[in-house]
Amino acid sequence: MISTHLSSKGQVMIPRQICQRQHWEAKQELIIIEVKNGIWLKPKSPFKPTRLEDVAKCLPYEGKAKTLAEMDAAIARGVLEDNDVCC
Repeated sequence: MISTHLSSKGQVMIPRQICQRQHWEAKQELIIIEVKNGIWLKPKSPFKPTRLEDVAKCLPYEGKAKTLAEMDAAIARGVLEDNDVCC
């Protein structure tokens, strides 16, 4: 267990190894959520803002658009494969 202390100004220093594991850098904005036994810290914005066009560029598929029924069938097959369920 790692411990830290609360300064007279109400500041808490988060140990370096925790920041590294969380990929937090200096000036990282955090959201503080009060829970029953203390607080929970999480990044305010875990992802950089992106545009749909930027994300879609990285998709490798260049064929005819799939129908909803085809997508549902592919998801169902994936679920069965992931859970080793036989039909």
